Amino acid sequence: MRIDVVSLFPEFVTQVAGHGVVGRAGERGLLSVHGWNPRDFAEGSYRRVDDRPFGGGPGMVMMVEPLRAVLAAARAAAPEPARVVYLSPQGRPFDQARARALALEPRLVLLCGRYEGVDERLLAAEVDEELSIGDYVLSGGELAAAVVVDAVARLLPGALNDVESAAQDSFEPSADGAGPLLLDCPHYTRPLEHAYGEVPPVLLSGNHAAIARWRRQQALGRTWQRRPELIDRGALSKADARLLDEFLAADGDALGDGP
Repeated sequence: MRIDVVSLFPEFVTQVAGHGVVGRAGERGLLSVHGWNPRDFAEGSYRRVDDRPFGGGPGMVMMVEPLRAVLAAARAAAPEPARVVYLSPQGRPFDQARARALALEPRLVLLCGRYEGVDERLLAAEVDEELSIGDYVLSGGELAAAVVVDAVARLLPGALNDVESAAQDSFEPSADGAGPLLLDCPHYTRPLEHAYGEVPPVLLSGNHAAIARWRRQQALGRTWQRRPELIDRGALSKADARLLDEFLAADGDALGDGP
């Protein structure tokens, strides 16, 4: 997969992409991330990419022509069709389902805004979708682009050392596609004994069925406590409803009441 990042600070995202899982995906030939600076495509000695907004108001707006030119160059850099994504607080929320969908694309072009944003005419003509990583405003789209690159890259086949790692992540559907999207269960590792507490005995039992049941129950309970909007109690399977009821009873919560 190829991801092109259009930004006034392209090195920010490309440097982030050189580390961890994303960097490993690059080393394995699964992903390449390329930066493009619209200033390189601007005219005039000052290489201006922004101007004052029509109608007045504070701040500056990124201009159409430098962005149009840089997007054309990014598209032409490889033969595969590219989906252009603008990182914006006005975009649809970026979630795990959208990350999975984008991971199936052969190419992405991520457009990072700055200042007050981008001329709307450019967005209407050149952008396929807008994505937001949360209900807050950043100084630019680079951090959001880095989030998208990371979330997408780890879903590429072969990016993770263990193929089960992604399947067990928070917000991933179950193997049969049924049931709610859950937060991940708690995890423990060595040392076995510590002043901070003990490892749950079931994880030491060697009973894989019991461990799977405990993990499912913990995921259900943790999601109910922390993100109750993700669980529709009435839509749970009988098995999941029983696991959740047992968890809440053991935890002392009133059944059916949320956290």
